[in-house]
Amino acid sequence: MSHVAVIGLGYVGLTMAACLASRRIRTIGVDTDSEKMATLASGRSPIDEPRLEGLISRAVRAKTLQVTQHLGEALRDSEIVFVTVGTPSLPDGSIDLGQVTSASESMGEALREAEGYRLVVVRSTVVPGTCDLTVKPLLEKASGKTCGRDFGLCANPEFLKEGSAVQDMLKPDRLVIGEYDDRSGDVLEKFYRRFYKKDLPTVIRTTPANAELIKYANNAFLATKISFINMMANLCERIQGCDVEKIAEGIGLDQRIGPLFLRAGLGWGGSCFLKDLKAILAFAKGQSIELPILDAALRVNMLQPLWAVQTARKALGSLQGRHVAILGLAFKPDTDDLREAVSVKIIDHLLQDGAIVNAYDPAAMQNARAVFGDKIIYSNTAEECVRDADCCILVTEWKEFQRIQPEDFKRLMRKSVVIDGRRIYDPRKFSARVEFYAVGLGER
Repeated sequence: MSHVAVIGLGYVGLTMAACLASRRIRTIGVDTDSEKMATLASGRSPIDEPRLEGLISRAVRAKTLQVTQHLGEALRDSEIVFVTVGTPSLPDGSIDLGQVTSASESMGEALREAEGYRLVVVRSTVVPGTCDLTVKPLLEKASGKTCGRDFGLCANPEFLKEGSAVQDMLKPDRLVIGEYDDRSGDVLEKFYRRFYKKDLPTVIRTTPANAELIKYANNAFLATKISFINMMANLCERIQGCDVEKIAEGIGLDQRIGPLFLRAGLGWGGSCFLKDLKAILAFAKGQSIELPILDAALRVNMLQPLWAVQTARKALGSLQGRHVAILGLAFKPDTDDLREAVSVKIIDHLLQDGAIVNAYDPAAMQNARAVFGDKIIYSNTAEECVRDADCCILVTEWKEFQRIQPEDFKRLMRKSVVIDGRRIYDPRKFSARVEFYAVGLGER
């Protein structure tokens, strides 16, 4: 018995399965989506993530990665089972543990028939107490077995970022192991020592509840740091001669603060930050605890994308009938993901104001069509997108957009208003040739 199983093949599960298999660990991926299974079985990736498809293709050919829709089959042949199912938000923002509950019940039924010790590892982002109060009882009830004796249990949160998920899996900052007992933690640490060898990062061994909360605290802090610098950016714009980039540089050199996540912009998006902040706020409310800093971080981020629309109104007056070019739709570069992307909120407000929106993104056009349908115009290149536009809003900082020069905007656009929502352009260079606005840039 030399397999591991990964249950749930979204961004987290698929990246983990591909990376494990790339290092000759026989991995079985489990998912209920038959179309996704067929795609993976052919060696292709169902999601757009740098380096991922190459890993999948090689692992499928080498037969170190197999996929199945049958959890029982996967668990029967696996020593360790990683749970990476989704934990979406309920309407009130609290966590939906439906997929975790279903997977736990199915794993328990499979454990009933399995011989020998198995380790269940919850990688999904779950609120504190989930492993102890939900997963463990369900596993024990369905299997008729006892946690700690017949099977082990760990919470092992992931810290992957879309666009660099493979690198984050192969070279993580740390490993957090929330163990039910010493044996569970020993088995998981031994597995990771085999996987990382001499590159094993710092390992933190703690309780499941601590491990679960570490993930939320991590994302909450990063989201708050971004909202903080965006708050400062809004202040900078009211002060002549101020530039938030210099403010960020000045405070980022303080070792207690550091430079990462201090880039002002249009706010954060993606599948994690908003979901996780809402979940921990709802969880804390259930414990009669207020988290006012996180409330504020969420509020700042909800308003930040509207800066782009307000700036367009300031530059053009009425947006009715105006052509607005949107460069970048994905919530960040190197992904096609539009989940909670600020582009969606910006475009919705532009359309409400009567603007004609033309959009381009190097990777997310197909997903954009699913969101906007025929409400906007879709371009095949950045040049096509900005041609004859009255205003251009830079939303996602793709590298190809960094190569566009002010002369290009001036030559192609009808009214060369450029709004840099990600601070990728040199203000002095651009202000000399076009009507230029940037997040956190005070009047000169």
